[in-house]
Amino acid sequence: MTPQYPNQLHIDLDGELSAVVAALEIPSIDMRNWGAQLRFSATRKKIEYFYLEIKPHLQPFTLYGSGDFHHLSALWLRQIQESFILLSFDNHPDWDIRPPRWCCGGWINRALELNQLKAAQVWGCGNFELNWPHHLFAPRKALKTKRLQVFAWQERYPNLAICQQGSITRDTWRTTFLQQLAGWQGHHIYITIDLDCLDSTEFFSNWEHGLFTVEDLAWAITQVREHAILIGGDMCGAYSDPSYSRWTQQLISTLDHPKLPNISPAKAAHNNHKAITRLWPLLTHPNNQ
Repeated sequence: MTPQYPNQLHIDLDGELSAVVAALEIPSIDMRNWGAQLRFSATRKKIEYFYLEIKPHLQPFTLYGSGDFHHLSALWLRQIQESFILLSFDNHPDWDIRPPRWCCGGWINRALELNQLKAAQVWGCGNFELNWPHHLFAPRKALKTKRLQVFAWQERYPNLAICQQGSITRDTWRTTFLQQLAGWQGHHIYITIDLDCLDSTEFFSNWEHGLFTVEDLAWAITQVREHAILIGGDMCGAYSDPSYSRWTQQLISTLDHPKLPNISPAKAAHNNHKAITRLWPLLTHPNNQ
């Protein structure tokens, strides 16, 4: 069967999204043999081997599993040739400059290495990395030059020690977003969404949750499409049971992950399916807004 939407691809790394992929008729490629090797972190050699295998299949829009794989976004960005702005919605800044080099907690630094990346913004952060002493591991040069800007929730951290100029609230964030959007007129934009930026009542992930609602993200995507040139995007963040190929990878990942609240698997699957079904068509099909 010819895919209805050839500009998009589901990369199956953890077997988590099969139902929503079928419902949305998204072309899919089975890469679960890579899942345990890439989850949370990966060696440079494994990353490049994986990239060689997946590169011929890449499309402008990519759906994949847990946020534990968010560092792969830096690979999806390699296919962009023109100058662009990276717009990330994430509860975490993913800016850690410490090893491992390829890790979901530090992938923004891999994106910043791309010459075609003009600037990056992360919206909806609200975790401990924003505060002392954890923010010592942020990329100071990129923040100082504003090539990287982080917009964090005042509700979570009212006395931010870093990124104070990007402090947002539930009442004001849309106004701030539109102010930023005014400077993107005519620019190429790539959107990456880690769905842990959503409130925990609307989504269930492997990580701590942010304060956005599904309708917040729907509004933001629509605004970008109306005022700038959306050239691609990706979405990850759904919960999946972790599996690792290296003991060091498993140890560090286990220490880094939060203790998650108990939740009904059926309720989690229902909420996650509902959120992705709402947001994915908006991201990939402008006529479905």
